[in-house]
Amino acid sequence: MIIGLTGSIASGKSTVAKMMSELGLPIVDADVVARDVVEPGTETLALIAESFGQAILLEDGNLNRTMLGDIIFHEPTKRKTLNDIMHPAIRKEMLRQRDAYLEAGHEHVVMDIPLLFESKLQHFVERIIVVSVSEEVQLRRLMERNNLSKEDALARMHSQLPMSVKEKGAHAVIYNNENIESTEEQLKKILHYWDVIS
Repeated sequence: MIIGLTGSIASGKSTVAKMMSELGLPIVDADVVARDVVEPGTETLALIAESFGQAILLEDGNLNRTMLGDIIFHEPTKRKTLNDIMHPAIRKEMLRQRDAYLEAGHEHVVMDIPLLFESKLQHFVERIIVVSVSEEVQLRRLMERNNLSKEDALARMHSQLPMSVKEKGAHAVIYNNENIESTEEQLKKILHYWDVIS
């Protein structure tokens, strides 16, 4: 089974991904892939430098993420240009990793995709687990974790689809408002029910 794991910023999705990994499930992590596809020497990085200029590269050949972030944050057309380069590369690599795990004999693979619904990637997976959290808990965690003001934290939260929308699109929801034991218990219950773990 290909399981999609998603949530919202500061919902605790990474914690759940770690639990799944500890249960022996292979994880394809979209955030890791997004970093890998722009490593020095990759075709994706060459395309970015071509579109945004060589100044976008640091002296060691790595991508200057801060500079790129500043550019695309203020210019929607530039953001679209970047997404048009990045998204196909990320999707291709994620599918390559998924298929490699299946070929290696894994019965189940977890696709950890933060923006699963926003990017309309539901067709990549067979079942979807959403890690959900109340807005109050999410706001508090985000402010603490990223040292943000309330306004900045809310702006980040509201740039994603509301939790209620994601929950409607899920096959299972893990409510991560309490302690880690409760979260783990919910996860194991879902995986047992789906015959992923015995």
